[in-house]
Amino acid sequence: MIIALAATALALTQSASPTAKFEVASIKPSDPAVRGFRVQSTPGGRYIASGVTVKFLIQAAYGVRDFQILNAPAWTDAQHFDINAKGEESTANDQNVMSQRLQDLLVERFQLKLAQETRELPIYHLVVVKGGSKLKESTIDEDHRSMQTGRGRIIFKGADMASLAVQLSQQLGRTVLDQTGLTANYDFTLNWTPDTPAGPDGPKDPPGADPNGPTLFTALQETLGLKLESAKGPVEVLVIASVEKPVEN
Repeated sequence: MIIALAATALALTQSASPTAKFEVASIKPSDPAVRGFRVQSTPGGRYIASGVTVKFLIQAAYGVRDFQILNAPAWTDAQHFDINAKGEESTANDQNVMSQRLQDLLVERFQLKLAQETRELPIYHLVVVKGGSKLKESTIDEDHRSMQTGRGRIIFKGADMASLAVQLSQQLGRTVLDQTGLTANYDFTLNWTPDTPAGPDGPKDPPGADPNGPTLFTALQETLGLKLESAKGPVEVLVIASVEKPVEN
């Protein structure tokens, strides 16, 4: 997956009571024979998704990661749904409005009740090793900066350490805070061997991946001169009070 570099907010969506809603929304269980998922937001205010879970919808609606969702029933990460919803065209491309619509959908159709809390949880600090970093500053201009992530690989072109911390958070399922003090942008490729083998329906290992390669922690030190130190710190979380399977329509 290739995405443009942008500031990634760890904070939850601010709107506690959504004001934007889908005018109509169809929700049905996905065909179990169909693998994978797909999400499309089109002009005209339409949101089309196939094979998505409730946990996925919560992440999209509130701007959180999986590890920030607590007390969710097992089915919210196992049962898949197809959604076809439509809102007003005038605000179709406003990301904040789309988040509010998804929040409303979760409340109205899945009877979602939750609390937003800050808890002291295990985190990592990203720091420079004693011998100094091995990073090389980028010469790529701002318009061509990019980031490519995949199973066992991160490729940065003109990226900063805050962006690396966000990607490591996603890989490790734990908040990572940039404590390197490095303020430039860098180019690098980071390869490692994931702890678990690739599943038949999940992301595949990159071509030429070494099954006996280093762990992510080792690769960070050997390739970039960085390391992760365990710590505890405040983490924004969503605590699920209740959620129900929707009535098919």
